[in-house]
Amino acid sequence: MLVWTVCAALIVCGVLLRHPYLFQDVQYVLAKIKRRRFVLKCMQTNYSILDRFLDLVKTQPQKTLIYFKDEMFTYREADVLSNRAARAFLQAGCVKEGDAVALFLGNQPMFLWLWLGLLKIGCPGALLNSNIRSKSLLHCLNCSGATTLVASEELLDAVKEVLPHLHEQQITVFILADRCETAGVESFIDKMNQASSEPISKELRSHLTMQSPAAYIYTSGTTGLPKAAVVTYSKVWNFSLLLATTGVNSKDVIYDTLPLYHSTGLLVFTGAVERGIPVVLRSKFSASQFWDDCRKYNVTVIQYIGEIMRYLCNTPQKLSDKNHKVRLAVGNGIRADVWRDFVRRFGEIQIREFYGATEGNFALLNYSSKMGALGRHTFLHKMFFPYAVIKYDADKGEPLRDSSGFCMEVEKGEPGLLVTKITAKAPFTGYVTDLNQTEKKKLHNVFKKGDLYFNTGDLLRIDEDNFMYFHDRVGDTFRWKGENVATAEVADILVLTDCVKEANVYGVKVPGGRAGMAAVTLMDGLKFDSTVVFKHVEDFLPSYARPRFLRIQVCLLQLFTLFAFVVKPLSVEQDVFDSLALKTKMSTNGKERT
Repeated sequence: MLVWTVCAALIVCGVLLRHPYLFQDVQYVLAKIKRRRFVLKCMQTNYSILDRFLDLVKTQPQKTLIYFKDEMFTYREADVLSNRAARAFLQAGCVKEGDAVALFLGNQPMFLWLWLGLLKIGCPGALLNSNIRSKSLLHCLNCSGATTLVASEELLDAVKEVLPHLHEQQITVFILADRCETAGVESFIDKMNQASSEPISKELRSHLTMQSPAAYIYTSGTTGLPKAAVVTYSKVWNFSLLLATTGVNSKDVIYDTLPLYHSTGLLVFTGAVERGIPVVLRSKFSASQFWDDCRKYNVTVIQYIGEIMRYLCNTPQKLSDKNHKVRLAVGNGIRADVWRDFVRRFGEIQIREFYGATEGNFALLNYSSKMGALGRHTFLHKMFFPYAVIKYDADKGEPLRDSSGFCMEVEKGEPGLLVTKITAKAPFTGYVTDLNQTEKKKLHNVFKKGDLYFNTGDLLRIDEDNFMYFHDRVGDTFRWKGENVATAEVADILVLTDCVKEANVYGVKVPGGRAGMAAVTLMDGLKFDSTVVFKHVEDFLPSYARPRFLRIQVCLLQLFTLFAFVVKPLSVEQDVFDSLALKTKMSTNGKERT
């Protein structure tokens, strides 16, 4: 018996030496299978994240749900305030069963009370990016089908810009203020204050299923204006369970500085509800106050995007850098060098990098703490959650296919397009009212006739140890300040100015990521008016989408003159720049002359 035990131990040791990540790989796949089974069970019983929240209101009513500045709100108080919001919508008579309501505000508790209130009456919230203006704002409203808009008081000027168009479309407009003197805009706060806080009848949401939309979250994708991804109740569960998969437990306190209108920010709230824990909500990320907040609220888990970690590493060093209780960081987009600097400076915090898309049907998690990786490529994972990294023709903008018309998987070390199989268990719900863009994200006959895959639009590579790394995005997009910028949208805005005839926009590498570069040609007989163009860009584009560089060309194929907007940020906490000075450069025989 002892001999057999020793032999078995030796075999196990041999396997582990050859496959050191085997146990972790198996554990991760089993966790994902368990997560999928839980979601399927919720679908059968129609148990939503709202039901989970209401259960917590009963079992832990006095536990804190939200910390915000010097305020704190318990689960019970969140229930009361969201009841008032729900009744205010109903009593205003502007919302009926299934109607979408657009929420146009930044991070604040009211954002959550409004969204929870809408869920209670069976309506999805269209979560508008608070940076959008004018044409983009109207587009996002139109594609969601929302007939009601609720905006924060700080965004009243942005609402006024498009108010005539809103009235033409018979959209009811509310502002989050005690009173409003703008004609055609009603106060919402006074309606909430007058509304009852009694529980909302479940009958009002009896029409919902787990495939019903809980929210519309906007994504730039790869082309054109923002698209409203349909986030169903089952997808909300998938978002929420990610925190549990990364190791967040019922004793944690999580810090959320990311916008709630993005899935990454909303995930923290819904994930905290799934865990039954508090969320420290901040209106906007601040590098200088980040660790002070963590100490003040006893934060144990933080969420990040790559820019946040880089900003934190760029702040002046302090003796208190490791004086905190943070044990876990969950997010995406951290570079290997920033990862290394972060843990060296702020302590042995576990980093759990994940990969996923708002509209996607697949996710990766770096559970092995391999710096720079998104996750691991394993046979077991691929068997239960089918995906592939396929050869891609960047010039044609499409996958490469063999003589039989089928796609081919890449070799180790070769970048390729990540595609994920669309099935009943892993659906792709697409974009609301945009069937064309929904179809564009589907790939047919990938490995056999009749199969269907989701095109992530991301190029990944797999190394010799089966770790997966992000390589680049395909299509007309780049990422800046944590936001996806659709180049076609920026180009469309630029050609609206009187002097610009054509525009081509793309991202160029700068320290910290990719910044926008616009190549333009001018109208015949007109000169470039920097003041007019700058004001136009400032009025019509959010700060993150504004080009930092502008090339003026005779045609879009030949460089003539380069104009560069030279930017000087006030601090890492600001998303906008203090000033833009126009600098002219001429290109002569391949050399640059100022």
